[in-house]
Amino acid sequence: MGELSQANAPIYEALEKFKKMRVVPFDVPGHKRGRGNPELAALLGEKCVNMDVNSMKPLDNLCHPISVIRDAEILAAEAFGAAHAFLMVGGTTSAVQSMVLSVVKSGEKIILPRNVHRSVMGAIVLCGAVPVYVNPECDPKLGIPLGMSVSAVERAIKANPDAKAILVNNPTYYGICSDLRSIVKIAHEHNMLCLADEAHGTHFYFGENLPVSAMAAGADMAAVSMHKSGGSLTQSSLLLAGPAMSEGHIRQIINLTQTTSGSYLLLSSLDISRRNLALRGKEAFAGVVSLAEYARSEINDIGGYYAYSKELINGDSIFDFDTTKLSVHTLDIGLAGIEVYDLLRDEYDIQIEFGDLGNILAYISIGDRLRDIERLVGALAEVKRRFGKSKAGLMTQEYIEPELAVSPQAAFYADKESLPIEETEGRICSEFVMCYPPGIPILAPGERITRRILDYISYAKEKGCSMTGPEDAAIERLNVLKGV
Repeated sequence: MGELSQANAPIYEALEKFKKMRVVPFDVPGHKRGRGNPELAALLGEKCVNMDVNSMKPLDNLCHPISVIRDAEILAAEAFGAAHAFLMVGGTTSAVQSMVLSVVKSGEKIILPRNVHRSVMGAIVLCGAVPVYVNPECDPKLGIPLGMSVSAVERAIKANPDAKAILVNNPTYYGICSDLRSIVKIAHEHNMLCLADEAHGTHFYFGENLPVSAMAAGADMAAVSMHKSGGSLTQSSLLLAGPAMSEGHIRQIINLTQTTSGSYLLLSSLDISRRNLALRGKEAFAGVVSLAEYARSEINDIGGYYAYSKELINGDSIFDFDTTKLSVHTLDIGLAGIEVYDLLRDEYDIQIEFGDLGNILAYISIGDRLRDIERLVGALAEVKRRFGKSKAGLMTQEYIEPELAVSPQAAFYADKESLPIEETEGRICSEFVMCYPPGIPILAPGERITRRILDYISYAKEKGCSMTGPEDAAIERLNVLKGV
């Protein structure tokens, strides 16, 4: 290809060119452009099944890109201000895990907040690294975990000077940002790398007056969920790296777990979405902020709800706030967030992102319209009128500081026994328990099970939180370490 510009979408352009060649397929996939599976072709349409092709010379190979995928990654790196970018087809889970596996190995320490996504803990189980938790402060009214305070990071570094890396959420699910620039600076001063989980921060790279992005803050790696606020297809993501990282090493790590059959539907969606954001992102995300600000104002006028924003900023554990996030505290209308979540879906046909014990998150993006916002606001007013009650007896969500007794990898693979959940107090857990979304573990392998944790799990189940993780899907039993 000649001169590349952000107006190009190399993978998409190659697919269009390939389509015109009318090639007869004697390769996989076996549906052969949909002919072998007419119901699937009818569901997805001819254009879609025609683009579901195998890696081949004209279309490059995700494991070892040298042409159009390579060009798409170069353009993505340029658009996001990174030294290197990797197209990921296993979701941001895959990007986060490749990021962690690239910088720590068995026995090495990584400093991180405890309110990380399960993908981070999964990576630690896989590689055998040892987590050093910086316990986040918790907002007493909202019951949400906040960012990492700089002083807490400094204390963790002082106590663990041999740690290899620090991982930061940028932002949290609720929109809270830590002082990323300062954390990067401290990490580098102590010869540590700084990684960012930016599953919910794609728009930081393109919008104005939004929190700083990881690459702009000087972070070494970032996992960016293009399919969330970036508009690409579900399960497509980017892994970004700064100049200090070895591109070849990261590619080798990615290839340990990522499929060798990268979907060209996902790859082309990343390519087209990157082009869209590079050309129109500033304007698009200004519209998202405007919709979110309008929604916040209208929801706060209902009374009882609290849609929070930049007024929370305290210069440290809440260094900045992502104003595209419509996070709403619900306890003052007498309903847990998960109850409002269920009511919106069951009574009003509105599907929001998640509800926890005290808050809901309605995800606003480049695809939303003013009339959708109006419908959400109207439904929330109705929920309060029809279902609101006294908040007596409602439990505020809380951050429960974990007691790490055994490394996550050792606990996950140890000899274990299954016990009724009420009989596990004091034992060491060997599996994950979490509400999903947001997918932040309540218990992770290697952590001691306490009465507070058991009460929290019981209450979350009672309120209808969708709980996942353990072998026992009903979460009536937990696996614990044998004899410990």
